[in-house]
Amino acid sequence: MAFKADAAKIKRWREERHWSQEHLAELAGIGLRTVQRIENGEPASRDSLMALAAAFNVEALALCVDPEAEAVERIRQHKAKGRAALQLSFWIHLASYVLGMVIFAGISLGMGGFTMKWPMIWWTVGIVGHAFPVVLLDIVTRYQEQH
Repeated sequence: MAFKADAAKIKRWREERHWSQEHLAELAGIGLRTVQRIENGEPASRDSLMALAAAFNVEALALCVDPEAEAVERIRQHKAKGRAALQLSFWIHLASYVLGMVIFAGISLGMGGFTMKWPMIWWTVGIVGHAFPVVLLDIVTRYQEQH
């Protein structure tokens, strides 16, 4: 049965001790290629993890990825990606709004009246409507991070 080892933690611990992969493999009594595979995120056997744990003088569970923590991190990343997409769409909308308002103002001034009043009003309503969920999501996210 293969276990999912925390490759980043193993590599970080090895580098903190200034050990080479060869030295770690020698201390653990496993092959160099096994250490390389584990550090690259490939599954490890129970015996390999036990040997690495003995070399680091920790329990084998300390070298494994917690599936629950991994799932929470994936959800957090997915939510962050969604927030970033929403914010990007808002900034694109805002940039086009500013450019549109300049063009509408130019048209209105060129025609000698305020002919583009209604498009300007409704586009402003649209940008405010787009800003509302962005701001609300930001407030909710900050609140959740604090608690």
